[in-house]
Amino acid sequence: MQNTYTVDVKQDRYALSKQLFDRALKLIPGGVNSPVRAFGGVGGTPVFMAGADGAALQDMDGNQYVDYIGSWGPMILGHADARVIEAVKNVMEVGTSFGAPTDRETALADFIAERHTSIEKVRLVNSGTEATMSAIRLARGYTGRDKILKFAGHYHGHGDSLLVEAGSGLITHGSPSSAGVPKALAELTCVAPFNDVAALEKAFYEHGEDLACVILEPVAGNMGCIPPKDGYLKTLRELCTKHGTLLIFDEVMTGFRLDMSSAQGLLGVEPDLSCFGKVIGGGLPLAAYGGRSEIMDRLSPIGDVYQAGTLSGNPLAVSAGIATVAQLTPEVYAKLEVTGAKLQKGSEEIFSDIGIPIRTHRVGSMFSIYFSEELPYTFEDVQNTDIEMFKKFFHAMLDEGVYLPPSAYETWFFGTCHDDAILDMTFTAMRRAAMKIKNT
Repeated sequence: MQNTYTVDVKQDRYALSKQLFDRALKLIPGGVNSPVRAFGGVGGTPVFMAGADGAALQDMDGNQYVDYIGSWGPMILGHADARVIEAVKNVMEVGTSFGAPTDRETALADFIAERHTSIEKVRLVNSGTEATMSAIRLARGYTGRDKILKFAGHYHGHGDSLLVEAGSGLITHGSPSSAGVPKALAELTCVAPFNDVAALEKAFYEHGEDLACVILEPVAGNMGCIPPKDGYLKTLRELCTKHGTLLIFDEVMTGFRLDMSSAQGLLGVEPDLSCFGKVIGGGLPLAAYGGRSEIMDRLSPIGDVYQAGTLSGNPLAVSAGIATVAQLTPEVYAKLEVTGAKLQKGSEEIFSDIGIPIRTHRVGSMFSIYFSEELPYTFEDVQNTDIEMFKKFFHAMLDEGVYLPPSAYETWFFGTCHDDAILDMTFTAMRRAAMKIKNT
């Protein structure tokens, strides 16, 4: 596909996508294989994609978009990066899966351990959900405790213990939990508001001696991008250490995206266990969890905590991940910081000029716009923003050729392909979209 970023204007720009969705509805629950893709948070019909290149997406109707989803985070180098594609092709020629160890698995584990001082050993898995639920099982096995603590609005995949006041797709679809989760299991999950030190201390006072682990996104990405307040993670680390509770950072989104040493390096707080995904797979299904040897050695086959996977460490995914991570230098993160600062400043100036109140959060290459006069720091704050205004903004931007996450509870992602020309196109579209929603 050519990187032209033009928009094909038709009487019905999404006619083929609508037909494809109608067919999908007959064969796939809700017509999609992951709920947030269904446009339930914004209304309308999801757009079916045909291809991508750099910062561009092209749908089945031939419309092209500047992409701020990046496959929900993995595409930090842009779509169809030449080195990633070449790495996958080279491996595909000799086999797609062996069911036996390869040296590539060790190479990727080495990349992860080398860049994170909290990690000595790594286990590769297939998805972020698998990484988080495995890390929690390991924490329970290591501590001999059953309860866990999570935070309202933080999403850690669809493991049963974690679908309690989760953000993203669950809230988008109007349900803070999920049917099919046993009440007895849900009762082992304690929930506290994010960024509230008093609530955190209360949770440890009441449950500290029973908590196997605390799991959180060090920078929240499933209620938009919400950073921790100054000192919050440090306090959490101290409480976990005091009570013998393992601290798990879910860095499925933030891992290798915010810094070479992920959010934990950027923010200067070390967890006991870390979960990774998205970027480390280079766009293919891959995730990992890791930590100190004394904890990780409790895993089978040398320990008593069982976890296995037929396709874990798949050679195609591992090769894509290595080809991606190997390109992430300090210069890349410096470039992303400059791009992010321009995107944030430009967005704020446009809405200020037009007279629509917004607030923004950004950490590295994660960014969110909130239609609100107050800057949100908790899940409750985010729920009190103007979600209806976001829905209008989403569709106005889509019509202007910019593809945003179809939910007010999702983070925008950008990457190295979002250069000044792409930002200029984004700002032109944003100004038109803001004017449109101002006048409706």
